[in-house]
Amino acid sequence: MRKIFLFFVISSFLFTACNSGSDSSNFEDQMDSLKSESDSLSDGYELVWCDEFDTNGIPDTNSWSYDVGGHGWGNNELQFYTKARTENARVENGKLVIEARKEKMEGKKYTSARLVSKGKADWKYGKFVIRAKVPQGKGVWPAIWMLPTKWDLGSGSWPDNGEIDIMEYVGYAKDTIYGTIHCKAYNHVQGTQKGKNIHIQGVENDFHDYILVWTENKIEVFVDDQKYFEFSKEEGWEKWPFDKEFHLILNIAVGGNWGGKMGVDDKIFPQKMEIEYVKVYQKQNDSKSK
Repeated sequence: MRKIFLFFVISSFLFTACNSGSDSSNFEDQMDSLKSESDSLSDGYELVWCDEFDTNGIPDTNSWSYDVGGHGWGNNELQFYTKARTENARVENGKLVIEARKEKMEGKKYTSARLVSKGKADWKYGKFVIRAKVPQGKGVWPAIWMLPTKWDLGSGSWPDNGEIDIMEYVGYAKDTIYGTIHCKAYNHVQGTQKGKNIHIQGVENDFHDYILVWTENKIEVFVDDQKYFEFSKEEGWEKWPFDKEFHLILNIAVGGNWGGKMGVDDKIFPQKMEIEYVKVYQKQNDSKSK
């Protein structure tokens, strides 16, 4: 699995790469590829972090850890999230696979995985590009999203400290992708969350780029090159808790208040979310990843 970091040094760029399982003879090729991709961006962003899932097995422990448990996760979800279990999270054939399965574990009928970059890669602002294919069927609830790394506002919990949903999909609402933000003033518990959805015909069959562009003044969400949600900064942390570091979360939930609204079809399992890459870009003055 490859992790690539790009840093600014003095007045020029210094590119540094780390590729587990590869030797130094590939270094120049990797840097040429990285520079070519970086130079193609015309909006001032540079690649600072990426995982292209090149090595089969358990996801890279330098990049990802796990949220573990089966307590419902605040949404009455039905799965038990496991840790470092290849049945639920693995890299194979150049992709990260998160798999929800119908099997009993710790009092739950389903298992799945929830990968988090918390404490290993955290960012304030940036462009986040995740190329993924969603699972399908009634009862699945995949998500690509972000939570704050430090919970230091208001009550010290959700929703006061914010949430950014880059992609959510509920299997019963076929071909509809959702992008949303939550905070103290705007959240789904109150029915005041800010978000929109977009219809993508056959979205379950193809890979798409799910994109977040997050600046000090605005959050924008895209599928491929199509922007469908925008939220501009409002004064006060209650309406904009997004001026601090957040981390990425990748998961498939089963059932729950939203995902299970129309029930769960047990015949669909196992179901997979496949991810080809996660790429993070930042501008020079943005908070760099750890």
